[in-house]
Amino acid sequence: MTLTAAARVSVAPRAFPTNGGGLCRKGWTSAAVLSAPDRLTTPLMRTQAGTQVPVTWEVALDHVAACVRDARLAHGPDAVAVFGGGGLTNEKAYQLGKFARVALGTRLIDYNGRFCMSSAAAAGSRAFGVDRGMPFPLTDLAGAGAILLAGSNPAETMPPFVRHLDGVRSRGGLLVVDPRRSATAALTAEGSGRHLGIVPGTDLALLLGLLHVVLAEGLHDHDYIASRTTGFDHVAASVSLWWPERVEQVCGIPAREVRRAARVLAASAPHRGGPGAFVLTGRGAEQSTQGTATVTAAINLALALGLPGRRGSGYGCLTGQGNGQGGREHGQKADQLPGYRSIEEPAARVHVAAVWGVDPATLPRRGVPALDLLHRLGTPGGPRVLFVHGSNLLVSAPNATAIQERLQSLDLLVVSDVVPSETARLADVVLPVTQWAEEEGTMTNLEGRILRRRKAIDPPEGVRSELWVWRQLARRLAAPGRWPTSPAKVFDELARASAGGIADYSGASHAIIDAAEEAGRGIYWPCPPDTIQTRTSRPDADRTVTAPGPAHPPADVNAAGVADAGAEPEGTPRLFLDAFPHPDGRARFVVVEHHAPADDLREDAPIHLVTGRVLTHYQSGAQTRRVPELRSAAPEPVLELHPLLADRLGIEPGALVRVTSARGAAFGRAVVTTDIRPDTVFMPFHWSGLGSVNRVTSDATDPISGMPDFKVCAVSVEPVAADVPVLEVSA
Repeated sequence: MTLTAAARVSVAPRAFPTNGGGLCRKGWTSAAVLSAPDRLTTPLMRTQAGTQVPVTWEVALDHVAACVRDARLAHGPDAVAVFGGGGLTNEKAYQLGKFARVALGTRLIDYNGRFCMSSAAAAGSRAFGVDRGMPFPLTDLAGAGAILLAGSNPAETMPPFVRHLDGVRSRGGLLVVDPRRSATAALTAEGSGRHLGIVPGTDLALLLGLLHVVLAEGLHDHDYIASRTTGFDHVAASVSLWWPERVEQVCGIPAREVRRAARVLAASAPHRGGPGAFVLTGRGAEQSTQGTATVTAAINLALALGLPGRRGSGYGCLTGQGNGQGGREHGQKADQLPGYRSIEEPAARVHVAAVWGVDPATLPRRGVPALDLLHRLGTPGGPRVLFVHGSNLLVSAPNATAIQERLQSLDLLVVSDVVPSETARLADVVLPVTQWAEEEGTMTNLEGRILRRRKAIDPPEGVRSELWVWRQLARRLAAPGRWPTSPAKVFDELARASAGGIADYSGASHAIIDAAEEAGRGIYWPCPPDTIQTRTSRPDADRTVTAPGPAHPPADVNAAGVADAGAEPEGTPRLFLDAFPHPDGRARFVVVEHHAPADDLREDAPIHLVTGRVLTHYQSGAQTRRVPELRSAAPEPVLELHPLLADRLGIEPGALVRVTSARGAAFGRAVVTTDIRPDTVFMPFHWSGLGSVNRVTSDATDPISGMPDFKVCAVSVEPVAADVPVLEVSA
């Protein structure tokens, strides 16, 4: 989008390959958040009486630094922890990881992307040797004959994406896996594809069944498997147990539909002369105790059909946050250094420490995943101080009541935010920081394309960038190294730190990205200097790259002959065309097994609860609930249920209902619809207080990724007397 700063800030569409200039309602109204009536503009500190009062920046930062010093002196460096966010720019995500490890000396840093992309990241890294959500440009989807979309509802969560599905719908090849007939599932109507309305929590079983059919009917790509993969025989043996009739019993999908879906995918695979096929996953398949296994099964299916590394085909996952890709590449994760390097790898520690100007031996080791970190807060031996950036934990974390108790047990909670979110209201110190239109920086989208964020307006007086905050605190804590506040200079340092890593940004700079965009070219990581053609001698350039020529595929045309919008991209728009970044150059098949949800149905909780987003709100709703147009369109939490279930429970449309799990209860208004299974209810997660569905969700986690089991748990549902108040369901 383009933001116009005149007497009144306005938003206008911008021609761009990813969204084609399209915006959803959240995009069109995004300028309203810039002038929210309760915008934070001065630091706040909690008094002994328990109220938050305005203070100067000097007072707030001096207090924070003193508390950090006291905690570290009494309990060691891990007495301080950091929780970041997938909405931070690349520069902020990088600097936050550096701040945690150099200025604070703690190993306890993680971020809310653990709740979003971690299962896909773990599975992709294991299978391919790299985690990039989509290892191809989105425009490649246009030529596909079949797309399997498991656990995602982009028609509501990212509407501009839907234009990329027009081609596959015209060919009748859109396969949507979802317990609900969501807006995306509805796109399969009238011959455009098939909706597979599975029992919640059984995506993995369905994927195993699809692979069974592909192998049993000889539809797999023998040559690709032999030349480009390892581990196939073990996976083939394991899926022999998942014949379609068994899948039907587990998933509720008729065996004939399982066979049909597998055949549709295979018919479009390149080795069978098809135009191309894709397997895509989203949070519905990934936010589970078997999320990594489910994504692995999706990748196994794609590999068996010979899709990854072929133009016009592949596997990909849909990113859920504004910088969900870039935010997980440069140091916010518990085990990570910039460039997607492991913090345990000796050579990586030496390289990054040299960029930071510190001794590698002083860098802490790996930390713990987000939920483990949160559960340790305030416990014996656990953190006493927590910094929160770009996250609203009281609404977004599973089993949210338990998380609130842990936050309240801290000696110091410091929250940086733009509005008084629920977590900010709980904080001991609140720091008002800049938001999107008030700052420079970069983001990396779901394709691995590095995008520029450009400042359009000045922030309100009293508001500061996190880069400034971390510099001030680093100085107060006598931290070594350099702490620039210019986003362009921070990006240059990020580029040096990432050089040679999996997510290599070393050939890019703000000036180079600007020049490439002006020329109609995108830059995709990895983008070392020899993949960059753009030359710049602009006075604001921090360095000039003059590589003699491209080292990436020359033509930006997919298998169906559909040209991408814009000029030839730079860096690496498509991964795996020649090899996978494992030592042997091969992708890995990995055996996985299906198991029931951690919180399965039982006598006192006989209904599946699934959660997700709605069109007019985003994440915890802290920002969108402050936009009048969005709040009026969806003013309070709702619970979708089937007419048969509503009749059995005595629930009328619009009635107030209580949803109860083993962890707690949430309240919402009943929406009776045939677009959901009779054994399942759906509740969005954008509200707080008694309307927060995350008071109910399970905090069991995936053993590999640390992903919580957000997407399915067992509940009971009952109508509530009309005079029972439901608090805090709006901003």
